[in-house]
Amino acid sequence: MCVEKIVIALGGNALQSGKGPATAEAQLDVVKNTCEHVAKISGMGYEIAVVHGNGPQVGRIVMASEAAKEVTPAMPFDVCGAMSQGYIGYHIQQCLKYALNKDNRNVPVVTVATQMIVDEKDPAFQNPTKPIGPFYTEEEAKALEAEKGYTMKEDAGRGYRRVVASPLPRRIVEIEAVKHLWDHCVVITCGGGGIPVIEKPDGTLEGVAAVIDKDFAAELLAEQVDADILMILTEVEKVAINFNKPDQQELSKMTLAEAARYVEEGHFPPGSMLPKVEAAMKFVRTYPNKKAIITSLDKAVEALEGKTGTVITFN
Repeated sequence: MCVEKIVIALGGNALQSGKGPATAEAQLDVVKNTCEHVAKISGMGYEIAVVHGNGPQVGRIVMASEAAKEVTPAMPFDVCGAMSQGYIGYHIQQCLKYALNKDNRNVPVVTVATQMIVDEKDPAFQNPTKPIGPFYTEEEAKALEAEKGYTMKEDAGRGYRRVVASPLPRRIVEIEAVKHLWDHCVVITCGGGGIPVIEKPDGTLEGVAAVIDKDFAAELLAEQVDADILMILTEVEKVAINFNKPDQQELSKMTLAEAARYVEEGHFPPGSMLPKVEAAMKFVRTYPNKKAIITSLDKAVEALEGKTGTVITFN
């Protein structure tokens, strides 16, 4: 029997608690719990790769770098993204290896520092939408806009956050390395959506100030490694229409046509559920015989068993 491949995209709640402190120690505790679930998926016989977000983390790294600029030069945004990719990957590979060992599964886990080609003419650079960093009140957000020139937007009823450009991923620079590692390791790759770079005419790469949406990065990875399932883990068990309204309806299944209609009707907030649904749609549009699943971290195993979650298929 052919082993199925899954690309797992981990949302921010899988890496950092919204209620606890944003310390490295507190984040590590969250990642330990996350990796218990990921290890269970591996233990079910699936081959997996892990993609993670970095919105809160890269925002804090940028803030720390800017705050210390009188002591040491502030790092450019792409370097901050690489820093977040490294330390989040380190946390995941450490905790996932421990969780796998507990199940007597001696599977190596490795993090690949991953660059992602983007188009420097992508319209996203003119319309920042990707939330990063902590939440602020409206008053605090206005003060930051005035003081630092940030673009601040309200984020799904949870407060205001800084937003930066979120161009679409075009090509994974290290994809051949990921493919070589696939049969031997659990690979953590495209962290934070990948480090955004543009390709110059002479072939050199140059980092840019942006954060690529990890759901679109995970979708591109799923295409490139010929995955059977794209699994996007977030804070909710199922995708819902009329979210937070009296007539809210949770969805167990969506066809490509239904998902497109719900997107057109504006049911999914940008920067929140919208990119998850759009990434799922792109995957099943490209591979009509495959599926995408959107669910919560603690329901991931049950979703793979067909018991919960939202499954997106072509028909």
